[in-house]
Amino acid sequence: MNDNQNMKQFFKGAFILTMAGLISKILSAGYRIPLQNIAGDLGFYIYQQIYPFLGVAMVLSLYGFPVAVSKLVADYREEGRSLSIKAFYGPVIGVLLFFCVGMFFALYTQADEIAALMGDKKLNSPLKAAAYVFLVIPVTSLLRGVFQGEGDMKPTALSQMAEQLLRVAIILLSAIYLIDHTGIYGIGIGAAFGSIAGTLTAGVFLTAVFLKKKPWQRVDQRQVSFFYYIKTIFLYGVFICLNYMFLLLIQMVDALTLVPALENFGVETDIARVMKGVFDRGQPLIQLGTVLGSSLALALIPTITAKRMEEHPDTFQSHLQSALKASLYIASGATVGLIVLFPYVNILLFQDASGTEALRVLMAVILLGSLAITTSSILQGLDMIYFTAGAVLAGVSVKWGMNYLLVPIFGLTGAASASVLGAGVMLALNVRRMHKRIPKKIWHTLPYAKLAMSLAGMVGILIAAITVESLFLNLASRISILVFTLAVTLAGASIFFVILVINGGLHEREVKQLPHGEWIHHRLIRGKRNG
Repeated sequence: MNDNQNMKQFFKGAFILTMAGLISKILSAGYRIPLQNIAGDLGFYIYQQIYPFLGVAMVLSLYGFPVAVSKLVADYREEGRSLSIKAFYGPVIGVLLFFCVGMFFALYTQADEIAALMGDKKLNSPLKAAAYVFLVIPVTSLLRGVFQGEGDMKPTALSQMAEQLLRVAIILLSAIYLIDHTGIYGIGIGAAFGSIAGTLTAGVFLTAVFLKKKPWQRVDQRQVSFFYYIKTIFLYGVFICLNYMFLLLIQMVDALTLVPALENFGVETDIARVMKGVFDRGQPLIQLGTVLGSSLALALIPTITAKRMEEHPDTFQSHLQSALKASLYIASGATVGLIVLFPYVNILLFQDASGTEALRVLMAVILLGSLAITTSSILQGLDMIYFTAGAVLAGVSVKWGMNYLLVPIFGLTGAASASVLGAGVMLALNVRRMHKRIPKKIWHTLPYAKLAMSLAGMVGILIAAITVESLFLNLASRISILVFTLAVTLAGASIFFVILVINGGLHEREVKQLPHGEWIHHRLIRGKRNG
C-alpha cells in the first residue's frame, strides 16, 4: 500500500513539474512576440544576440543541474544515508560554484571578443551583464535538485513559474522604458537583469521552503570521492542537458555568425542587424512548435527504458510507437500549417511580412527538431547519453559550417537552410542509432501514407481559404487577419485530425486516451463502420 501511495505521489509530482515546465516554455517563447512589437526588429536583434547565453544558464538551472543533484540524492537514499552539510551539501555546492564561476569568467572576460565576432562591439556590455546570471544559479539548482530527489516536485514547479513570470515582466517593461529613452542596446542589459531577478526570486522561495523542511542531518556521513560529484554533475547536468539546448545552440551560432555572413552577402552593417532581427522572428514559433511537437511524446519517455525493452518488449514497442507518432503528427501539422499561412502569421504577430520566404524554410526545423528531441530522449532512456550529446554537437557543427557557406550566397534563406540541415543531421544520426537498437518494424508500421493524406486535406482547406481571401476579402487590419488566421487554423487542424482518425492513423486505444476520446471514437470510428 505504501509503495502504491509513493508511486502515485511520484507521478503526481512528475505531472506538476511537467505542466510547470510546459507553461514556462510557452511563456519563454510567447513573450518574444510582444517584445518584437515593442522594440522593433533592431531591438529584437539585440535581445536575440544575448538570449542564447541567458538560455544556457536557464536550462542548466531548470533542468541540467537539478537532474544531476536529484540523481545524487536518489543514490544517497538508496544507500540509506542522510544528506549532511559536510558530506553532501558542501561538496555539491562547491562543484556547482566552480562550474558556474568558470562560465561567468569565460563570458565576462571574453565579452569584447564575442561582440567583435558578432560584428557589433556595442553588445559587449549586455554580454557582460548576461555573465552574472551564472553566479546566481548554483543555489537555486541545488535546492531544486534536492526537492526533486526527495520526490517533492511542487517547490521546483512553483519556483519555476515565479522565475519565468518575473523575468518576462522585467524584460518587457525594460524594453518599453528603453525605447522611450533611446537606449536600445540596454534591452540586452534589461534581459540579463530580468533573468538575474527571476533566478534570485526562485532562490529565495526555495530557501524558505528548504529551511522549513530542513532535509539535512548535522551528523557527518562517510566521505564520498569528490570526483564522484564532479562526474555525476557533469554527466547528468551537461551531457543530458545538451538535448534541451539544441535549439539554443542553433540560435547561438546565428548570433555569432549571421551578421558577418550577411555583410559578406553584400548587406550594409546596420541593415544586416535588422535582417538578423527579422530572421529571429522564427525562433519563438520554432520553440512553441517543438514544445507542442515533443511534449506528448516526452510524457511517454519514462516508460521507454532498456530494462523495459528487455522485460516487456511488446509494451515497450507500443509506447515507443505512440511517442513517435505523437511527435510526428503534431510537428508535421504545425510545420505544414505555418508554411502555408506564414504571410498572415508574419503580419499578425510581427506587424509586416518581412523575411516571409526565408522564415517559411526555417519552419521545417519544427518538424525535424521535434523528432530529433524525441528520438534523443528515447536514446537517453536506453542509456546512450554520450551518443545523443555527440549528435547534438554534430548538428550544431553542420549549422555553423553551412552558415559560412550558404549565407554569403543566399542570405537569410541560406541561414534558414543551414538550420534545417543541422536539425536534419541530428535526427538522421539518432534514427540510424535507433535502427541498431530497436526493431525496424516500428519504423515500417508508422502510417506515413495516412499522415500524407491528412496533410493534403489540411493544405487543400488552407489554400482554398487563402484563395477566397485574396480574391474577395483583401484583409488589411491585424484584427481581421487575426480572425481569418484563427478560423482557417481551426478548420485546417480539424480536417487534419478527422482524416487521420477516420483513416486509422491512431489506434482505437490512442483515440480513447484523448480528451473526449470516447465521444470521438463513437462519432468517427464507429460512425464510419456503421456507415
